[in-house]
Amino acid sequence: MTSVQVGKDDGHGGKGAARADAPTGAAGAPGEDQGYHRALGARQIQMIAIGGAIGTGLFLGAGKGISKAGPSLILAYAIAGVVIFFIMRALGELLMYRPVSGSFSEYAREFVGPFAGFATGWTYWLFWVVTGMTEVTAAASYMTYWFDTPQWISALVFTIILYAANLISVKLFGELEFWFSMVKVTAIVGMILICLGILTLGFSDAGDTASVTLLWDDGGFFPKGIGGTLMTLQIVMFAFLAVELVGVTAGESKDPEKTLPKAINTVPLRIAVFYIGALIMILSVVSWTNFKPGISPFVAAFDEMGLQVGAAIVNFVVLTAALSSCNSGMYSTGRMLRDLALNSQGPRFFTKLTRNGTPLIGTTFSAGLMLIGVWINYQWPGDAFNKIVSFATISGMWAWVMILVSQIRYRAKADRGEVPQSSFKAPGAPYTSWFALAFIGMVVVLMGIDKDARISLYCAPVWALILGVSYLVLKKRNPQGAAFSRR
Repeated sequence: MTSVQVGKDDGHGGKGAARADAPTGAAGAPGEDQGYHRALGARQIQMIAIGGAIGTGLFLGAGKGISKAGPSLILAYAIAGVVIFFIMRALGELLMYRPVSGSFSEYAREFVGPFAGFATGWTYWLFWVVTGMTEVTAAASYMTYWFDTPQWISALVFTIILYAANLISVKLFGELEFWFSMVKVTAIVGMILICLGILTLGFSDAGDTASVTLLWDDGGFFPKGIGGTLMTLQIVMFAFLAVELVGVTAGESKDPEKTLPKAINTVPLRIAVFYIGALIMILSVVSWTNFKPGISPFVAAFDEMGLQVGAAIVNFVVLTAALSSCNSGMYSTGRMLRDLALNSQGPRFFTKLTRNGTPLIGTTFSAGLMLIGVWINYQWPGDAFNKIVSFATISGMWAWVMILVSQIRYRAKADRGEVPQSSFKAPGAPYTSWFALAFIGMVVVLMGIDKDARISLYCAPVWALILGVSYLVLKKRNPQGAAFSRR
């Protein structure tokens, strides 16, 4: 049985937990771990960072992007990858100023205002709950490829296993994420090597036609025009959602000053290899005209190569990607709820930690909601569930916006000497942060143009209204929590 350990008198859940009103300071200041155990090593942080950048958006979603833009999707990933790097370097600067588990919610609270922290924390929590709902359901559906088992049983088993792993220790979470990410990395590297072999040695059914000229032979590099390429930017950005997860691990990293900058600085390399490199190889072996929305480009490529084992391999990899996302959701939701509670912006019982330093009640509450998602999917498998799922995209980008705005505000304060300078400054900031904000704004406009993505924008005002009303209630019942700010 897991016991709960609550700190004496401070009410913040766990001995040694930092008080919500603790003074800010340089990275690694005492108490900034807020009672968590710093158990995530460099190996795990690196793979968590890699895993956050590789998910079903690549393994499944890239098929839709290829059909809309052709080979120019490669360029879309490259441009978006630069923006993602700007976002991650902005986050890195904040993390080295003060590495805390609340991460961008804490920074939004400190540098933008208490409502910004409130909205960011609850929005990011909802993002992972909704993502967990969809991914655990997807993982269960992937299991039907091998086993004729009711989908709800697989979903229940996966949820219980990941929930238990997250409660046992943060180290076990990190270990699971390490191996989940390893499977994804191995699959992509394997695909790249196979494609290289076909291009150079000419084996498989695709050997006679494989050539890098396929990147421009079938209608050119921009077969659907520049407009088609622009419309894929939203698909591309959605594929990168969760790359910021490494920031949530800051409060539980063994050596954040070394591991986090290294993980962030390798973002361009990861995008270059796992996204751009993989797409260049696939589209050089198989013409872009053979890819269709809803079908994994990896599966389609294996089929064109005549490698029948490909479907089973990709199904296993996509299952792993879904479980990885669920695992990340279990981890981050509990931390976000506890951060909100520590700052009097959430129920106080969410502050409790187990002896192993895991947020018991927050993780349990979130896991329970993820199971409700399985039931919703069973009852209304059509539009009702898709409307809920669509919100994940816009809520994920909200976290990016808050990271950038917080970094801009932080840099201005640091330059005035009001707060300590970070040891990991974002190059080109604040101009790179402003550029990234403008880019995200353009993506939101494109979402409004695309009828398939427009539903995300309809969900946003509803959630904003809920947050606004909730904050007014909080302000009335607990003025201290509503007014709290580190500024």
